[in-house]
Amino acid sequence: MKVLILGGTGQLGTCLQAVLSQAGIAFEAPSRRELNLETELEFTTLVAAVKPSIVVNAAAYTAVDKAEHEPELAYMLNATMPEKLAIACQQADLPLIHISTDYVFNGKTNKPYFESDLTEPVSVYGKSKLAGELAVLEHCEQAIIIRTSWLYSEYGNNFLKTMIRLSKERSQLNVVADQIGTPTYAGDLALAILKIIQHSQHAKLHKDIYHFANLGVASWYDFAWHIFKQTASKIELNAITTEQYPTPATRPAYSILNSQKISNHYGVVNRHWLDALTAMMPDLP
Repeated sequence: MKVLILGGTGQLGTCLQAVLSQAGIAFEAPSRRELNLETELEFTTLVAAVKPSIVVNAAAYTAVDKAEHEPELAYMLNATMPEKLAIACQQADLPLIHISTDYVFNGKTNKPYFESDLTEPVSVYGKSKLAGELAVLEHCEQAIIIRTSWLYSEYGNNFLKTMIRLSKERSQLNVVADQIGTPTYAGDLALAILKIIQHSQHAKLHKDIYHFANLGVASWYDFAWHIFKQTASKIELNAITTEQYPTPATRPAYSILNSQKISNHYGVVNRHWLDALTAMMPDLP
């Protein structure tokens, strides 16, 4: 078996390579130098060359605020690219796992989102990711969509690493406390993906949407508070509202994902976000 990973240099792709290595599963993860997704969208040739058993698309345009000013690039990477990849996978009779986001929802609720709930993104980023979901599902019969939320890890750029950097540069920090979601460790998402990959070795995947986020509820302020507690930072942390911190892109006020379905179908083991954070902190460089 061989897995083809797009976005292998990102935080999820890096975590996925680690869990595949531990499981003894071969993979190829082309670097940005080897595969420029902004210019090269001929995936039929790539699939034919790699000859994978399954494809994981962890590549995406994730600059939520910049997307408001770069909608063409956001749609190209988040919608057009996944569509062409899905077509190539369908032609080769390959399963495709495509990673999406909680930002496909509008956040105007107070209960966790199920996979079947109405999508209504409120940002260019969210709209481009939803367009990608729809394209993948339309063109690939073995497509699996996994929506996740507030992803972080010891790799790449993310909220965790930004908070740690700012705690060394500033004496105080304001963080939004009225946006509610669930911080999700990329390593745990990688393990969930591994479960699906292992399932695909002995059974055909059926087109579907799943949610995976760590368990529990937090605001960005809560997340920051626990990061600083773990690092023994003395920074003064102030809770503010979204109105006090305006951004180009609107973000969902509430985006908790119900992840029970993926656990039921694939035996995915989940844990509370704070347990995940505590466990990964010693691995930070």
